[in-house]
Amino acid sequence: MIWNFLKPVLIFIPLAALQLVVIPLISIYDVSPNLIIILVVYFTLLNGQIYGTLLGFLLGFIFDLISGGMLGASMLSYTISAFIAGYFYNENKIEINTTSLLFVLIVFLCGTVYSFIYSSIMNVNPDVSLLKLFIDIAILPGLYTAIFGLPIIIFKPKKGIV
Repeated sequence: MIWNFLKPVLIFIPLAALQLVVIPLISIYDVSPNLIIILVVYFTLLNGQIYGTLLGFLLGFIFDLISGGMLGASMLSYTISAFIAGYFYNENKIEINTTSLLFVLIVFLCGTVYSFIYSSIMNVNPDVSLLKLFIDIAILPGLYTAIFGLPIIIFKPKKGIV
């Protein structure tokens, strides 16, 4: 059981470094993908909603500590996103959920939810309308994150292939 929580944390460490150092360099008009949400969604679809919610809480807390952001913003956002991804968990459909385009759609949904919640907490500009917040700050990062989730379904070997 410890290995089930240790493995995503060990994968999280280089992803967090990439997220903080490299990803801002490839952002387009301040829209950047979120690699950590892909990790959280993937492990949530493998292990279930409760596991994913706890993992989102843990990784969000660690990310808040190392990023220097407001403590609790990423933690809450990752937790809610993992909780939503957990609704797609079905132990009979794990292979389908993680190797088909459904995975990209789930990553898009969770990335959008993450971006909306995080931006709602961190936005201090009262002039930003709800529509602008939803489209520019939530949907576009969710879409960019979903594009970065494509290699998981492309390069993951299918179960029936040797």
